[in-house]
Amino acid sequence: MISYEPLWRTMEKRGATTYTLQVKGGISSSTIRRMKAGESVSTNTLDAICKILKCDLDDIISYREDE
Repeated sequence: MISYEPLWRTMEKRGATTYTLQVKGGISSSTIRRMKAGESVSTNTLDAICKILKCDLDDIISYREDE
């Protein structure tokens, strides 16, 4: 399963909020809600987040085997 836990840590380190993602990257509130629930998002969304936060993909997602 994909985890967005690294995203929340990266955002905290950079002083970013979900509002930052919405305003600077056009990430919708429904997409943010899906990430908080651990649901899938598009690769375009992941690309936009990497650009906004100036980070790599592994700074926003990680893979964990289903428990």
